[in-house]
Amino acid sequence: MAKKGSRLLVGLICEVCKSFNYVVEKNKVNTVSALKLKKYCRKCKKHTPHKETKKLD
Repeated sequence: MAKKGSRLLVGLICEVCKSFNYVVEKNKVNTVSALKLKKYCRKCKKHTPHKETKKLD
């Protein structure tokens, strides 16, 4: 069985082209603010800032 805990799945969307690129886990206890990471975007073909979108189930 899967563990129940404080980790959530969240999506990361490119701030430049608005394409959905990544799904990552976030610990809601330790990281209460929205994630903002610099990741590679396949559509832009460069590293761009990505921000957290809605929570995934």
